[in-house]
Amino acid sequence: MTVAQKSKQIIDELSKVVIGQEDFLRHLLIAFISGGHVLMEGVPGLGKTLTAKSLAKAVKSDFKRVQFTPDLMPSDIIGTNVFNAKDAEFHLKKGPVFTNILLADEINRTPPKTQSALLEAMEERSVTIDGETMKLPAPFFVIATQNPLEYEGTYPLPEAQLDRFLMKLYVNYISRESEDQLLRGYQGNFTGAHARVEEIAPVITPEDLAECRAEIAAVNIEEGVLHYITGITFATRQSMQIMLGASPRASIALLLCARTAAAMSGRDYVLPEDVVDVALPVLRHRVILRPEAGTAGVNVDNVLMNVIRKVEIPR
Repeated sequence: MTVAQKSKQIIDELSKVVIGQEDFLRHLLIAFISGGHVLMEGVPGLGKTLTAKSLAKAVKSDFKRVQFTPDLMPSDIIGTNVFNAKDAEFHLKKGPVFTNILLADEINRTPPKTQSALLEAMEERSVTIDGETMKLPAPFFVIATQNPLEYEGTYPLPEAQLDRFLMKLYVNYISRESEDQLLRGYQGNFTGAHARVEEIAPVITPEDLAECRAEIAAVNIEEGVLHYITGITFATRQSMQIMLGASPRASIALLLCARTAAAMSGRDYVLPEDVVDVALPVLRHRVILRPEAGTAGVNVDNVLMNVIRKVEIPR
């Protein structure tokens, strides 16, 4: 079964529980299949935790959730060696990072030391405990959340941490029609949305995911589209409104996500439209606006769209 067919099955299952968030779910799935991680931003009550649990069920993967708090320690995430008095030996107590899908809830509420505990896990898919390096299960996918009303938080995420996320997704309010549909699901049923996760049928296995990634690796991207990607990232570095432009890692992320978007659309080649489709989620957390741009009421998405429009589209 192709990437397009599998991705449609997954989105159909997620849509049973996560109502009215089709574009958000599609971008989330692009990041997951591409092998990256996602930072979600949205006010409480929009289903961020529900989405993570639903995805884990749909892709038949283990799921763990960590509530990030100011007193959270790195060992609370990666684990530690615990002394057992009975046999007078140390035994490894694995942390919640040893899973397939990890939800790092309100990640900006914990100190940088604890945030950095995820850096090795996200980049190298491994953790080091007392000098011993251990591989994490495959697939390994981090979904981190933060509240936009407290975006600065107590401990803002450093640029190095932000750059580890393949995408930053905004979870917005749903339409009134979608909210009507959501409420209809509660008529005569007061078990809550999270109980409905059990209704989701697993549609792919880790083995299927490996096949999907192999198919995506064969997606062709012409020289003109490659030049279009670097044209966008270079333009962010030259914009008068942007203080810190996108790095070469951002160009690689654009390439990976555009190939996945093409495969999910049933194509074995990348169009410029695929690049534009994923550009905002890939770039919005990798650039820093100049202070004067922020005071003028301009947001990062508006600036990026203006930059993208000025880049010549390959024919």
